[in-house]
Amino acid sequence: MSRLESLMKDHFIEYASYFILDRAIPDLRDGLKPVQRRILHTLFRMNDGRFHKVANVIGDTMKLHPHGDASIGDALVVLANKDYFIERQGNFGNLLTGHAAAAPRYIECRLTDLALETMFHPALTEFVPSYDGRNDEPVTLPSKLPVILMTGAEGIAVGMSTRILPHNLPEIWQAQIAVLNKEEFELFPDFQQGGLMDVSAYEDGAGKVDVRAKLEERDRKTVVIRELPFGTTTESVIASIEAAVAKGRVKIATINDYTTERVEIELQLARGVEADEVIPQLYAYTECSVSVSSNLLVIDDRKPVQLTVSDITRRLTERLKEQLKRELEYDRGELVDRKHWLTLEQIFVEKRVYKQIEDKTTSDAVRQAVMSGMKAFEKLFVRPMVDEDVTRLLDLRIRRISAYDIEKNRKEIEEIDKKIAEIDRKLKNMVKTTILYLEGMLKKYGPRYPRKTRITEIKAVDKKAVARQNLKLSYDKETSYFGTEVRGELFKLNVSEFENVLAIAKDGSYRIMTAPEKVLFTAPMLYAEVFDEAKGIEFTVVYRDKSRTAFAKRIRIEKFVRNREYQLIKDKAGKIDLLLPEGETGTVEMEFVPAKRQRLKDMKFDLRSLEPTSPSARGTRMAPKAVAKVRFIPGPAGKTPSPRKTATDEPASPAASARPAKQGDLF
Repeated sequence: MSRLESLMKDHFIEYASYFILDRAIPDLRDGLKPVQRRILHTLFRMNDGRFHKVANVIGDTMKLHPHGDASIGDALVVLANKDYFIERQGNFGNLLTGHAAAAPRYIECRLTDLALETMFHPALTEFVPSYDGRNDEPVTLPSKLPVILMTGAEGIAVGMSTRILPHNLPEIWQAQIAVLNKEEFELFPDFQQGGLMDVSAYEDGAGKVDVRAKLEERDRKTVVIRELPFGTTTESVIASIEAAVAKGRVKIATINDYTTERVEIELQLARGVEADEVIPQLYAYTECSVSVSSNLLVIDDRKPVQLTVSDITRRLTERLKEQLKRELEYDRGELVDRKHWLTLEQIFVEKRVYKQIEDKTTSDAVRQAVMSGMKAFEKLFVRPMVDEDVTRLLDLRIRRISAYDIEKNRKEIEEIDKKIAEIDRKLKNMVKTTILYLEGMLKKYGPRYPRKTRITEIKAVDKKAVARQNLKLSYDKETSYFGTEVRGELFKLNVSEFENVLAIAKDGSYRIMTAPEKVLFTAPMLYAEVFDEAKGIEFTVVYRDKSRTAFAKRIRIEKFVRNREYQLIKDKAGKIDLLLPEGETGTVEMEFVPAKRQRLKDMKFDLRSLEPTSPSARGTRMAPKAVAKVRFIPGPAGKTPSPRKTATDEPASPAASARPAKQGDLF
């Protein structure tokens, strides 16, 4: 490997690692990407209870974020629209319509009470220098919320991507309680846009969900869209409906968008259709129904890992328990420090230790007098004295000593003892403590976040079943073209985009195809109908080859490759004389080509004697001589045959093919 190759490889690995770990993929611990973490930390530092201009927040965040103001502003708007951490004032865009937010100088924000209560604890936060070394930024926030599940996340990194769907916060808390109680639980996504959702294929976050708009049938001719699927907006849904209308898949006369804070898209239906017919078509052909995949890739211990929703819930529950324990231990330490100081102050004043420094002339002597004087009461100490304690005692003012309230001091110490005992009780059973904390959060914040997406069973719409027969086919005899772009008088059909059409030409060539725009047949068309590939179709074929030898065969067309040309007659110079559909039979009377000393001038052939064969087989030879004319005689009484037939020199028209054959007709 050359030096340049080695250098490029090393640099690419560094770039890929940075992009994965520090830009695109969220951290499992606090559920945030670096830019989001820096925004929240900046808002916490700026917090004074009042709103801040978003432009100012972006400017302060740039001290920590090396990628410019645009990425910060966009991330802040997205985070604010989650409605969990950032309280908004002004136009932050519209999640329903897709309209963008106003410029940062016009909008304001601040942290919510939920964020202030659960996302920050400076004393327990690990900090590292920022990109330029001028400031400190948190490695992760000491979050007590399951952020990664409640907000969801999307990101594309080098060689990997993540898509975590948002879940309902109270339901996550209930799942965490179930984890602590060692009970079973299930979690499913919940989207701000609402809608209907089928979770049968969610597979604990490793699969997908099907989401539909909420459609309301106001009356037979009016459908109203009330809620949208995840990932769509009113503009994208309307655009998809207009595209479906343009393709003839849905018949809608007018679309009226009355969306404000709630979605209301009114669809006025065209003549000839009703709401119960159009609603399945909207689900089948527009963004009223979407499938959303989930891919739970997160950063855990500085490595990307693939997890499930259950895995994340259990890990975050364990992290919550540890975080609460750390906070309790920190609070206990603060209380012990306070009690230690109050006890020293009490001894210093009540036991008149301060009197021992009155005759001391040097600083060292004063400190030594305090240390020795306090040592006599060492059994009353909360913990051993240190030099800092001596300094604090010497800093007490005479006024403080003379106005010292012994009773107040003792009561404060008693209160501290009670608080320490309470913390010790909580620390002994952290499972119960964590459950009580979660129950308290549910009671306080649960009503703010009701489930918006209704879980239901969604039956897949069969597009073939609801498809409109909006494609018009016809055949032009003059040009021999057949299709939707042809304006002819023969073989007119109305089909849907999912239906197959079987077309047979007089030379025996046939094709099975979806509705073509324009296809050329080298021989006149003989037959065209909708083809049901599940059932197939059966024909009795009578034809003559180039030597005018007559053949007959009973065939069934089933297997096919769409748009491929097949042959019913091996001899390309041959032509079909008779094409009978399944169940119709009879006798063929043949008149031979005149010849010298010919005694046998005609003969008959009973088509009922034919055995089924493949479409490509030659068939049964009906006569030993060349045949000049063919005449069809219908079958036994009780059957009224309607053979698709053609004259020798021209193709049968639809009217002729629908007319029952009469005895004596010649081909």
